[in-house]
Amino acid sequence: MQVIHTLAELRAALAGRPGAAFVPTMGNLHEGHLALVREARAQALPGAPVVASIFVNRLQFLPHEDFDQYPRTLARDSELLQSVGCDIVFAPAEKELYPEPQAYKVHPPASLADLLEGEFRPGFFTGVCTVVMKLFQCVQPEVAVFGQKDYQQLAVVRGMVRQFAMPLRIVGLPTVRAEDGLALSSRNGYLSATERAEAIHLKRTLDALAAASRIAGTPLATLEAQAMDALRARGWAPDYLTVRRQGDLLPPTDDERSQGAALVVLGAARLGSTRLIDNLEC
Repeated sequence: MQVIHTLAELRAALAGRPGAAFVPTMGNLHEGHLALVREARAQALPGAPVVASIFVNRLQFLPHEDFDQYPRTLARDSELLQSVGCDIVFAPAEKELYPEPQAYKVHPPASLADLLEGEFRPGFFTGVCTVVMKLFQCVQPEVAVFGQKDYQQLAVVRGMVRQFAMPLRIVGLPTVRAEDGLALSSRNGYLSATERAEAIHLKRTLDALAAASRIAGTPLATLEAQAMDALRARGWAPDYLTVRRQGDLLPPTDDERSQGAALVVLGAARLGSTRLIDNLEC
């Protein structure tokens, strides 16, 4: 496996090797990331390389967020990636990927990017789209694999690829969870032992909201408020717990609820100083 730090080296390593399968990450890897790399290997064309990037993207962090504290664990990450069949790790320095201020940016539509995560993290999806577009240009993959834990991000990236007619497939992989059901996340490492035991209640609250959303009679806004109150009572600070249509992440109508439309329950909440997200399709 090659660990590459410059775009020139990356292009040289990929020369004559079309059809790459790509997994973009910010590092500090866990089993969820490794599952994405295994899926990339399964999706790759015969003989095509599997590429993973490790880059902590400043553009998607708000000023008060944890950009400087986000763990950089390249040596460990490289060992893990090699163990699951990754061929190339692209780990550029910030000056390599952004050699000048990134004045050109990709702005996803407000109808998708300014709700939920976009409401609480303004500009987040512009940062995501800009770096993903740039990484796609660097790697030029045939397929890229993303996790469904970042459900809205996956929808935004799919829309970007579709509207720019980019010649690649986007594959979404279901959320990888710990034995107790907690969605794996690099930020789980910020949790204390007590907080880690409590953290599973985000998923349990989403489970309850998903079940309640299918029962006619109670407005969704009431059910969502009850779910928020349930988490607050346990010491959480929720940003949102909500039921949306899978296709566009807009609220479903009562008829769509009762007729079994494809819905997703999404949540984001802070436990102590750690912000966790999760979702469940239903």
